[in-house]
Amino acid sequence: MNVHDIIKRPLITEKTNRQKEEYNQFVFEVSRDANRVQIKKAVEEIFKVNVIRVRTSQTKGKIKRRGNISGKRRDWKKAVVSVMPGERIGFFEGV
Repeated sequence: MNVHDIIKRPLITEKTNRQKEEYNQFVFEVSRDANRVQIKKAVEEIFKVNVIRVRTSQTKGKIKRRGNISGKRRDWKKAVVSVMPGERIGFFEGV
C-alpha cells in the first residue's frame, strides 16, 4: 500500500486544533485497512517527523433521513498521531 493511500486527509476542527497546541497531536482520516505501524511509517515518511504513538478508532457512519428516504454515511477510520516535543507538521501551521 502506498503511503499516500494510507493517509487520506487531515481532520481540522476546534478539538484537533487544541490537541495540536496542547499535546502535540495531529489527527488524520486514514484507510480502514491500515494498522498502527503502517500509519506511523506513512506519517514519518510524508511529513519527516518522529512519531511517538498512534491511536486509532473506527467511526461508524451516521444514519440520515430526508423525509421517507433514509441513507447512511460511510464508515471511516481516524488516527491520532503524537509526535516528539518540539516537532511540528508544517501542513497544520497557519490553519
